[in-house]
Amino acid sequence: MMIRMALMAVGLLGWMILPVDAAEKDPMKVRVPADQLAAAQKLKSPVAATDVVAKGKELYEGKGTCLKCHGVTGQGDGPGAKLVRPSPRNLTNHEWQKARTDGELFWIIKNGSPGTGMVSLIPSDINETEAWEIIAYIRTFGAK
Repeated sequence: MMIRMALMAVGLLGWMILPVDAAEKDPMKVRVPADQLAAAQKLKSPVAATDVVAKGKELYEGKGTCLKCHGVTGQGDGPGAKLVRPSPRNLTNHEWQKARTDGELFWIIKNGSPGTGMVSLIPSDINETEAWEIIAYIRTFGAK
């Protein structure tokens, strides 16, 4: 995993010359390819959200490496955020939270998001169950 992160950082160094702008340009943009969106939206978590939020937080902040770009509070302002364009998603955006299904979030965690700094985390960093646990935690960022 450390080698993978180092390679990712080396690949992103060219982006450091861009001006720092933590705001998302288009937070509602769907990042799952159109031909796979319907299938992704139908995916359902096999874990009960109420049982796994603490585990999801631990993974988000640890081996899932999410906080490196999305930040501790999910606002897309982690230390790695300034290295990628477009900026990482602000996971606290309530409209985005309502618009995206858990299946779409799972698809992005599993496959990455082409054209962004979001890389595939399954199976290199986390497994599928851990991804669902992270999603349960991400959903707490959008709670009002």
